[in-house]
Amino acid sequence: MIILGIDPGIATVGFAALDFSGNRYKLIQCGVITTPAHTPLSERLETIYSDLNELIEAFKPDVVAIEELFFNTNITTGISVAHGRGVILLACHHAGLKIYEYTPLQVKQAVVGYGRAEKKQVMDMVKRLCGLKAAPKPDDAADAVALALCHARSSTSLLYKGENEECSTT
Repeated sequence: MIILGIDPGIATVGFAALDFSGNRYKLIQCGVITTPAHTPLSERLETIYSDLNELIEAFKPDVVAIEELFFNTNITTGISVAHGRGVILLACHHAGLKIYEYTPLQVKQAVVGYGRAEKKQVMDMVKRLCGLKAAPKPDDAADAVALALCHARSSTSLLYKGENEECSTT
């Protein structure tokens, strides 16, 4: 199963294509989609949509794992990220992909075994589980790998039902 992990954003969108087969993880590729600051929002969204479509075509994923939005103190940033997340969901839906959403706590729990794990612990486990010499850079790419790993590990759980985890938008 090819899992496309997505860490949504507007300036930087992390992505990771992970091949999960027989309890083995193989990182195919990870990286980021970037949009320049001071570019109109509509152009940034178009870039994200277009680049994501290229990634979907290149990797032909079976499913997509995307981080749920988490609003902290900066609501303006959260709204921009929501715009980016919306076009990501649209591109995945148009491609006919199943979309699964995970909270940061769920990702940490699945990858590290502790929902309140530190970022460093998550990056170390990403490196170990994928057999990498170093954690992926930048952090947005590493977060996307963690999301893909979260789905891989969650989808093999005896508690996993499949249907209930699917994004409500598909």
